[in-house]
Amino acid sequence: MVAVETEIKFRVQDTAGLASRLQAAGFHLDTPRSFESNVLYDTADRQMRGRTEILRIRTYNGRYVLTHKRLPDDRPGEDRHKHRIETETEVADGNALAEVFRSLGLMPAFHYEKWRSEWSDGEGHCVIDETPIGNFAELEGSPDWIDRVAARLGIADHETMTLSYGRLFELWRDEHHSTAEHLTFDAIKGSDSLPAPS
Repeated sequence: MVAVETEIKFRVQDTAGLASRLQAAGFHLDTPRSFESNVLYDTADRQMRGRTEILRIRTYNGRYVLTHKRLPDDRPGEDRHKHRIETETEVADGNALAEVFRSLGLMPAFHYEKWRSEWSDGEGHCVIDETPIGNFAELEGSPDWIDRVAARLGIADHETMTLSYGRLFELWRDEHHSTAEHLTFDAIKGSDSLPAPS
């Protein structure tokens, strides 16, 4: 499936409180809290990153999902919202696909993990992500829907961001002088700098 993905991200101090606010706003839980593992693939010289593209295999809730994202042709990649052309499909065997990528010269470039729950209201989606560097949520839908829901949830404009988890990890690593190379629970736990408790 090919679609224009439009979203914002914001930090979450109280995941249970946000879940309650989502329920009060008419959202229902689509996927209970589940572990998610993501591996980004790229060439050795990071050509895809240079073009602001990602190629990802996601393992989530017993499924493998292949995703490619790139900048839109007809609008900026970021304004108040983040916009990407997203092509996504479920695959039967993510390990076999990873082997095909390696044969084509694409190598694992970045690994990130989180615990995710998914909510929707019939018009858009909200995910709550518990990551090794803190908790975040994403609102994904039309720009108008995102702005309405953010206001209803009490999320101020200055609290929203368009950063990827890769970029958030880079900023966290700089701030904490960490040597961790991947945004995984084991890597962060084993690094010489740990995140402040949230």
